[in-house]
Amino acid sequence: MTDSDRRWLNAAALLAERGRPLSRPNPAVGCVLVKDGRVVGRGWTQPGGRPHAEAMALAAAGAAARGASAYVTLEPCAHQSERGPCCARLLREAGVARVVVGCGDPDPRTAGDGVAMLREAGIAVVEAECAASRASLAGYLMRAESGRPFVTLKLALSIDGCIATASGESQWITGAEARAHTHLERARHDAILVGGGTLRTDRPRLDVRLPGLGTRSPERWVLSRSPAPDGWHRLSDPADLSPLASAQYLFVEGGAQTAAAFLAADHVDRLLVYCAPIVIGGGRPGIADIGLGALAGAHGRWKFADRRMLGADTLEVYARTR
Repeated sequence: MTDSDRRWLNAAALLAERGRPLSRPNPAVGCVLVKDGRVVGRGWTQPGGRPHAEAMALAAAGAAARGASAYVTLEPCAHQSERGPCCARLLREAGVARVVVGCGDPDPRTAGDGVAMLREAGIAVVEAECAASRASLAGYLMRAESGRPFVTLKLALSIDGCIATASGESQWITGAEARAHTHLERARHDAILVGGGTLRTDRPRLDVRLPGLGTRSPERWVLSRSPAPDGWHRLSDPADLSPLASAQYLFVEGGAQTAAAFLAADHVDRLLVYCAPIVIGGGRPGIADIGLGALAGAHGRWKFADRRMLGADTLEVYARTR
């Protein structure tokens, strides 16, 4: 894979974000068609999963697709569906000269057959295994490989690690910019969860309140042994995420016991830590006991991924190392 290939695959991965999470049950895929150094077509998976990214890009390119290079984050599908055509066949019929694939498809209906179909047609294929492509498909890959959604745990903390005062006051730890970023993260997930205590105490709406993104509010879940209220779904045990059968991305917002339960079950793949420049002292901790027996067991589990300022607050992102 050349540096140019990597740049175009990264661009395709950014396009794929536009399809998340509305593309479910299909993965959010991005595709860029490039000819003579210029983009002649681009696309991403549409709501409900169809049309696929390749079909959108080819429709945009028209005749210019002939002889172009296609950069696609996921291996083009090789199976015909009642809902739409096989993308490997579409690429072949459009006359593309080269296809650069960012990630192989674990779906047994494709799983290498898409690449094989392209090569049999005389199309040059590069299987790149691109990190940006895999990151953009994290929910789909986790669902396919582990049978559960990709889980992000969000924490909004004071400098001394508190989520509330001793009396329980928590609105607001962080400022407006950090809260807006949280709403953007909600829009990127198809399910959101809080603990039963948070639901009873705060009565959170858990919707997306950003202009233009109001329709992207995720399904609401509560971690509880009691029945869920109307409009909510219930998860009884974070060690068993099978009830979230259709979700690719789960956003866990609180509180301390829920955060600890997901961490103890080792079902957190990404940490979003929003830290406000305040000291509470004697407040309620952000995470309860996770059963750590020795300090050595805490090391080597998390990798720093990103850091940015949101107004006066700091956001740090960590990825679980597996």
